[in-house]
Parts: sequence; structure tokens; C-alpha cells
Amino acid sequence: MSLVVAVGAGAGVGIGAGQPFCYRGRSSRRVRLFKTRAALVESRPRVVPAAVTVRDGNNNNNNNSQLIYRKGLDRAEDIQAEARAMARAANATVYSPQLLALKYNSRPIKVLRRTLQILIALGSFGLKLAVDQRNGELDQNKRLRATELRRIFTRLGPTFVKLGQGLSTRPDICPPEYLEELSELQDALPTFPDEEAFACIERELGLSLDSIYSSISPQPIAAASLGQVYKAQLKYSGQIVAVKVQRPGIEEAIGLDFYLIRGLGFLVNKYVDIISSDVVALIDEFASRVYQELNYVQEGQNARRFKKLYADKEEVLVPDIFWDYTSGKVLTMDWVDGVKLNEQAAIEKQGLKVLDLVNTGIQCSLRQLLEYGYFHADPHPGNLLATPDGKLAFLDFGMMSETPEEARSAIIGHVVHMVNRDYEAMARDYYALDFLSRDVDVSPIVPALRNFFDDALNSTVSELNFKTIVDGLGAVLYQYPFNVPAYYALILRSLTVLEGLALYADPNFKVLAASYPYFAKRLLTDPNPYLRDALIELLFKDGKFRWNRLENLLVQGKKDRDFSAKDALQPVLKLLLAPDGEELRNLVIKEAVRVNEAFVLGTVIDTYNSIPDLMRTLMFNGNATGPLMMSDTERESMIGLRDQVLRIWFLLQSSENFDPALLQPILQVLQQPEARSLGGRVIGGITQRLAARLLQQVLRIPATASATTL
Repeated sequence: MSLVVAVGAGAGVGIGAGQPFCYRGRSSRRVRLFKTRAALVESRPRVVPAAVTVRDGNNNNNNNSQLIYRKGLDRAEDIQAEARAMARAANATVYSPQLLALKYNSRPIKVLRRTLQILIALGSFGLKLAVDQRNGELDQNKRLRATELRRIFTRLGPTFVKLGQGLSTRPDICPPEYLEELSELQDALPTFPDEEAFACIERELGLSLDSIYSSISPQPIAAASLGQVYKAQLKYSGQIVAVKVQRPGIEEAIGLDFYLIRGLGFLVNKYVDIISSDVVALIDEFASRVYQELNYVQEGQNARRFKKLYADKEEVLVPDIFWDYTSGKVLTMDWVDGVKLNEQAAIEKQGLKVLDLVNTGIQCSLRQLLEYGYFHADPHPGNLLATPDGKLAFLDFGMMSETPEEARSAIIGHVVHMVNRDYEAMARDYYALDFLSRDVDVSPIVPALRNFFDDALNSTVSELNFKTIVDGLGAVLYQYPFNVPAYYALILRSLTVLEGLALYADPNFKVLAASYPYFAKRLLTDPNPYLRDALIELLFKDGKFRWNRLENLLVQGKKDRDFSAKDALQPVLKLLLAPDGEELRNLVIKEAVRVNEAFVLGTVIDTYNSIPDLMRTLMFNGNATGPLMMSDTERESMIGLRDQVLRIWFLLQSSENFDPALLQPILQVLQQPEARSLGGRVIGGITQRLAARLLQQVLRIPATASATTL
């Protein structure tokens, strides 16, 4: 675990403001000590070599091709400083169930003492659940028991606080009431002695305290389960930094707990049928993450990677790392002044708007989740701060996760299938999302999805509440044998938290409405085959092109600041002439015929309507239907189709980066041999359609249903 702090009005944890104190180091020099206020965050690191160019999930370089190095350091110096930090952390402990078993199998008394402590706490909780079940009050008391479990985890210490936070992201294990209550777990544990912290800094960095800092706070600004944070001023540069120091003996404490919890996991797998997931595997995964938090160099590398991928946007701030003052148990980062995102009054006092900051968070989160796949998995108010200059600062880079490339596309496709109410396709998406193995029959899941989403989708997409969707989907996951990957549970949690923050400022705010422009942009411009097929599926239904869907996608896509008109629909155009595009070509030919007919007949109708009434009566012998033999409904349909196509064209034209060269790829397509055949088929279809119309007018035969729906 690691901590980062940020100060300012609205900070949630602090010791007050005042004059600096002094701490006398081991030399005769005096080091000034600060009092201040701070907001606490906690992290879960992961090793990412920062000395190489970071790539996204598609192995493409990020647009910001250069790594970000500390001011005053060139690339070589920064890499060398990071290498020295990694060398200092070379002996960091890693999670090994085998080593833990070997260690604690020979310490039965210590194991027994801790086992009794845990069993008494959890046993009393289990007894209450048994009584509730016997009295038929299990559902009635869910909220009460969830609150009690949160308190028990807090009393049992750091490992169980972490475990509770991990369970709060697992809808396949816990009912909704427990998910909500456990998500409120805080790392508010007692601090450890400052003398031990200062000694740890000197031991880890190999330098005396007064040679590193010109001042440092006499007490921790914030404390959490695995460490505590001090505010300091670097002596060499005068920069204000956050110094995070690991809690002494934490490896021993969490090692024993995970040894015991893993043993319990074997019993759950063997005797508890209601839980379908492999509990031991989940414990091992979770323990590995917690152990990674014990190596602060890894969190520093996480922060660097995050900064590289997402801090290219001017409204996003990510603190940087001071490698020369970082080791396995000490992390030094930029100090960030700011206000927690759920403190609306303090934010507005600075002339900022909470919703603007939340929207920045949502857009950045969507890029994290669905573009590069590397995301901040715990965006709670303590580690999302509003800076005085209006930026959104991300802190806490320990709990990071990655979305597999296939799953990124599948998530977007899942949203499309949800909007289309295609529940069979939604169920099949769970294969790509790695919820189910491909030999599992998903047909029994379809009715459950239909029952929930038919009711939820009575609202428009812009009115859908994300928490409602998550709760409903969580209920489905809990009822069926899903194995929810950790990344997906963390995605649900992060977006739910962002929506909750926005609701402080606007009770009507909806995350899905704010996210839809991003989804629309990706569908229109992304060449990924999965998304291309999802777009075609969205635009075509029952052999007809849904122009209203395309218009809506363009309207929404234009709201995304990165939308490019020149890239819109290019993936579909490329598929049009691909060897496997015959089915799409047939659909396009039919639609091209319809559109051309609409424009020709619409022009005829407009011309007829522009003729004075007297002349129309003389020319058409008083025929009220004019020159065309068609019903009012058909005429309105023709005019509507033409006008809709024109609106779509105007939408493209009005795009900020519109260029007439947008049509160049289409012209290039039409020059290919396959396209000439396609063009000939379109022209032939138009000719036949207009000839049929002309024959109808000559013979005054009403149009048949088949003729009007080609």
C-alpha cells in the first residue's frame, strides 16, 4: 500500500495549520517541521518499466511519444535515478503461498493466537447470520449485517480492511447491500512512532534526514493501513513533496493473515456451493496486489505510466516521482494542493464547477478503460482533487488494473447490444468479456437480462442511471455461475463512484449520458473489427438502413472533443469492398437505390409544389395528387428520408475539422474494379426503380408494398 496526500481547503485528514516545528537530525543541523492539512489516498502498485516507451494495448505508441522526466533532468539521468531506486527495492517481498506455508507451519502458537482472534470476530458474525436465517430475517437484516461486517474488518486490521475493499468490487460474491457498505471502508488506523518513520527514511535512502530535507512535518499528515505520509521540502531544490513511509512489521502482519485466509478459502471452495468463483484463486490474486503495494518503486512506475498515457490533456494533473528519494519502503512524490471532489462548497468557492471536473474524470476514465486499457481502479473522493487552477488531479496509483484488448471492444459492443435490446448478443458478449468459458450455454441467462433491461431501458440512454444498471446486472451475476474478472468489477466500481460524485452537484446527472459521445465516436471511427461489426449491426436492421441511428451517432460523436469527421465511417467503407463484404454490399445497394429515388422524387415533389395553384390545376387536370401516383404516407416518407440524409451531410460539414477531402476515400473506393461493379448495380437498381415509377404514373397504378420497401 502507498499513500499520497494533497492539501488545501476541504482536506479530510489533518493536524491543523500553524508555524513550522523543528526536528533535530543526527547531525547538528536543524530540520524544520511543518504542520498542515491533507487528504489521504491509498495505492496498489504494479511493475511497469518506466525506462521504455509506454505502449497501449494495441502495441501502438501513445501520441505523447516521449516519457515525462523531472524538470532539470534529462532522459539518461532520470533512467539512472529510477534504476537506483529499483536497486534499493531489489529485496522487496513478493507474495508466495508456498513460502508463507513453510514459514507459518512451524509457528503453531502464533498461528493459533491470530486464528482465535479472527474466529471470535467472524464467528460471532456468522452466528448472527445463522440466527437471521433461522428466523427468516436474512434479507431484512442484510443492511445491518453488512455494517457489522465493515466494522469487524476495520478492527481486524490492515489485511481485512484490504479484503473488505476487495470484496466491495465483487458482485458475483457479495449481495448489493454488502458491496455498498464495504466500499465505505477507510484506512483510518493509528499512526506508528515518527522516530521509526524517520529512521526508515534514513535507512532506505542511505542519507541523513537533514541532508535530504530542509523541513519535514513533525507528525504524519495522514495514516493508512500500510503506511503514513509526511510533508517535506527538498533541500536541493526547495520543492514541496509528499513522503510516504511504510508501516514497520507490515509484511509479517499481512503474511500471517493471508496464510490463514487462504486456508479458509480451501474450505469455502469445498463446502460452500453458493459461491461459484474459485475463492483461493481470488485470494491469491488479491494478496499479490497487496504485496505489490509494499514495493513503493512499483507504485512510482505506475504513476509514471499513468502520467505518460493520460496527462497529455491539459485539464488532468498527475504528480511526478522523485526517484532519488524513493525506495521499496519510501515514496517521494509531488505535493498537490487541492480540494476533494465531493466537497462542492469548497470547490465552488474557488470559482470551479464540480460537474466540469467530474466530466473530465469520466472522459479520462473512458480513455483509461477502453482506449489504452490501463486504468485507475479506485477513483474515490480522496484521490480525485480539484486544483486551484481547475485541473483534476489523480492520486493513488496502487490500485491499478488493465482491461484486455478483446474486452475493451466487447464492452463497447455490449453497450450497443444493450441499446438495441439484443439480449442474445449481450449474453454472448460474456464469452469475450471472459465471464464464462465458451462451452457454457448462455441461453438460460437471456430471460434474466430481458426481464431487467426491458424495464431499465424504458428510459432513454441519456436518462439511464448507471448505478441502477450496475445493481441490476450485479443481481444477475450473483444469481448465475459467472466468474467476474477483477478488471470488470473495478470498472463498474470506478464509474459508479464517478456518478456518485456528480450527484452531489446535480441529482439528475447520468454517467451514461456523459459517456455516450465517447462510445459514438469510437463506433464511428475505430477500425477494430469487433466495433466495425457492432456499428453495422446498429445501423442495419431487417435489411434496412436506420438513418436515425446514424444521425444520433453523429450528433453524439460531435460532442466528443477528439471526434474527427474525416475518420467517421471509414471502417465501414473499407469493409464494403472486402472479400467478406458481400452481404453489406447488398444492403448498401438497396439503400443507395432508396436514397437516390428519394432525392429524385423529392425534387419532383418540390418542383410541383413551387408551381402556382392555377397552373397546377391546368397542367394536371385538377388532379390533387399531382404528377406522382403515391399516397400521402409514401410521399412523407420520401421527403423525410431525403431530409434526414441532408441533415447528416450538414452534420459532417459543420464538424470543426471537416474537409471536402473527406470524400476522397469514397472516390478511391469507386475507382477499384470491385467498386465499378458495385456502382453498376446501384445505377441499375435506380434505373429499374425509376422506370417502375414512370410506368406507374403512365398507367396510374398504385404503388405496391414491395415497390415501396425495396
